Amino acid sequence: MSDPISSIRNLGPAYEEACARAGIHTAEELRALGADETYARLLKTGTKPHFIGYYVLVMGLQGRPWNDCKGKEKDALRKRFDALKARAHDKGRSELEDMLNKIGVIEKR
Repeated sequence: MSDPISSIRNLGPAYEEACARAGIHTAEELRALGADETYARLLKTGTKPHFIGYYVLVMGLQGRPWNDCKGKEKDALRKRFDALKARAHDKGRSELEDMLNKIGVIEKR
């Protein structure tokens, strides 16, 4: 028998629904994919990018409370999140829009 996604620390019914939309139905599938691939699939299937949602997933897969992410670790996760978001969510922007986004001029999607 497979464990539900909500059996992973920090992940509840809403995360489980988002994962189901992305074709991820069990905790085992999610663990096998890892945080980055799982979150990329969530973005590609309509989940709006949100840094806290990403690091909640990372912390949960490590068996840690969501608010345990601090300092340099959080900064490193932010860089991973931004790169992941750029690959999986921000496609279709022009080169100019991408540059404006990088310097914080255009509104984040």
